[in-house]
Amino acid sequence: MDSHTDRKAQLSARLGDLEARLGAIEVELDSHQSKDWEEMATEREADEVLEGLGTSGQQEIRKIKAALARMEAGTYGVCTKCGADIAEARLDVLPYTPFCATCAA
Repeated sequence: MDSHTDRKAQLSARLGDLEARLGAIEVELDSHQSKDWEEMATEREADEVLEGLGTSGQQEIRKIKAALARMEAGTYGVCTKCGADIAEARLDVLPYTPFCATCAA
């Protein structure tokens, strides 16, 4: 397997993990129906944390889907801003990045 195929598999697996996690967060948020004020306050704090995780997960999902679309289009690994190749080392760390290190700075 080449690095492009490896990265596609890595991104697809991460996408599946995130979608499953977001589904679990939705179930958890929908399950809270406490009548006790203390429990409700504790649940609300937990809900805020879950909502934050959900938001960051949704952002990462959008980035991954965009990277997978660039792979399909044959433009993956090319900076969407300047057109330069994105360094392999950068893609190893951020496989969904659309920018080279210079444009990301």
